[in-house]
Amino acid sequence: MDLVLENVLKEATEKSASDIYLVSGKPLSMKVGGEIIEFHDSRLMPDDTYGYIEEIYKLASDRSISRVQETGDDDFSFSLAGVARFRVSAFKQRGTLAAVIRIVAFDLPDPSALDIPQIALDQSTRKKGLVLVTGPTGSGKSTTLACLINEINKARNAHIITIEDPIEFLHRHNKSIVSQREVTLDTQNYAVALRAALRQAPNVILLGELRDSETIEIAMTAAETGHLVLSTLHTIGSANTIDRIVDAFPATQQGQIRVQLAMVLGAVISQQLVPKISGGVLPAFEVMIVNDAIRNMVRESKIHQIDGVITSSAADGMMTMDGSLLKLYREKQISDLTAIAFSTQPELMRKRLAAAGA
Repeated sequence: MDLVLENVLKEATEKSASDIYLVSGKPLSMKVGGEIIEFHDSRLMPDDTYGYIEEIYKLASDRSISRVQETGDDDFSFSLAGVARFRVSAFKQRGTLAAVIRIVAFDLPDPSALDIPQIALDQSTRKKGLVLVTGPTGSGKSTTLACLINEINKARNAHIITIEDPIEFLHRHNKSIVSQREVTLDTQNYAVALRAALRQAPNVILLGELRDSETIEIAMTAAETGHLVLSTLHTIGSANTIDRIVDAFPATQQGQIRVQLAMVLGAVISQQLVPKISGGVLPAFEVMIVNDAIRNMVRESKIHQIDGVITSSAADGMMTMDGSLLKLYREKQISDLTAIAFSTQPELMRKRLAAAGA
């Protein structure tokens, strides 16, 4: 190995990288501003990647490397004093060990610097219900959730329980008590931890991800019984999010789930990171606040009509993904091709860009 792991982590952090890639056959690489760049020209051999990954496990409080060797996957996090926190996904590929390391700053993110809309942050004032932050992997969902938890922590006298896999942002106790639990380290799985959380006098529950029907069902019950539940899904757009939740259940249960979801769903914040003309990335958002019209659409399975309600409810703070992209284009922050590529309705976006003089 040419580079000492700690130096790699420090250099990547100093360059504001989001991820570090350790994969055999490719030079050690990092993602900066949405672009993957190499630390040097030398390709990593299997022994190199194993050595780096072994060192990562030592930094993570001597975590056993046997889990990734036996199962092929392992997710965990660790901190490097004075540098940052790191979220690791170690895995096997082509019979060799590999890893992707996400860099998480010690300081909690500043919502204004991240262009998170105020209407999204306002969801932190809810006392109950289900608020979902959705988007593809690496779109900043965890960062937005951390901002919401921080807003609650600063403003409310509450007990906040986070259940994460693994823990990313560390929250200090402020006006609230914040209990942070990591799956496999502190608890068996999401469902077990979520059931236990209901006996731990929580006001707010953050669930890293709604992974299956069991977790979704418990989360909705928690929201129904007077808790604020925050979680994520890997979907783009509110309508797709609702369909994903309903489709997670057998057909015989879907009617009941629609009724329950219509009662508890408070908001869906959907986000994507899109490339800027000047380099780097910035977020585009869709925000749906559930009103009576949307509740009826969820209950009656008229999900296709939701986009129309969001479009016509701009005065209430709602925003569509395509509206957000069009705004970024008009501000000359993104190109017309980017607006089309990340649009939920590309053909309609082309027409809107043509009307805007693209």
